[in-house]
Amino acid sequence: MAKKNIGSSFDDFLKDEAMLEDATAVALKRVIAWQIAEEMKNQRITKTELAKRMHTSRAALNRLLDEADPSLTLTTLASAASALGKKVNIQLAAA
Repeated sequence: MAKKNIGSSFDDFLKDEAMLEDATAVALKRVIAWQIAEEMKNQRITKTELAKRMHTSRAALNRLLDEADPSLTLTTLASAASALGKKVNIQLAAA
């Protein structure tokens, strides 16, 4: 006999508690920060060098790489991607 789930999904819980959007934003930021850090590692680029390529400060780059800070502009993301020789691809998906 198969187990049947009792209750709602975790997403439903977060939605009911008005926390889903914040949790999603933090999760997306963690992935983006990780991808940028990995690409920096692969290309052997320091934070100082990437900040220079982005024409920004190292403090601004640290905010971009801070997984706990969900604020991120598309301009900053596009600048980091370009400085790494990459492009950004964003799309909306069905809920």
